[in-house]
Amino acid sequence: MHSTLIVARMEPGSAENVSQLFREFDETEMPHRMGARRRQLFSYRGLYFHLQDFDTLDGGERIEAARTDPRFVGISADLKPFITAYDPATWRSPADAMAQRFYHWSAR
Repeated sequence: MHSTLIVARMEPGSAENVSQLFREFDETEMPHRMGARRRQLFSYRGLYFHLQDFDTLDGGERIEAARTDPRFVGISADLKPFITAYDPATWRSPADAMAQRFYHWSAR
């Protein structure tokens, strides 16, 4: 399994709006098309954390392939009032908002 963690800023009080947008998106076949197994959203003091698990290491490639789908484009636009780049000066794509894992542990 492959995981990604996107870090951004979230407008205060918008968690329900963001949840609803993803709830509707996740009811389509888009998560399956991207190879997503699980999505978890977290917030902390104005920050937004989007943890997504994928079936295989090719999750990034499958997301790139899905980026032109109208549903992907739509949810990206719908999230703009609520979610903004952590560092707008350096943000060019979602890859610029992905945290880098530097330690991992799992039970045997």
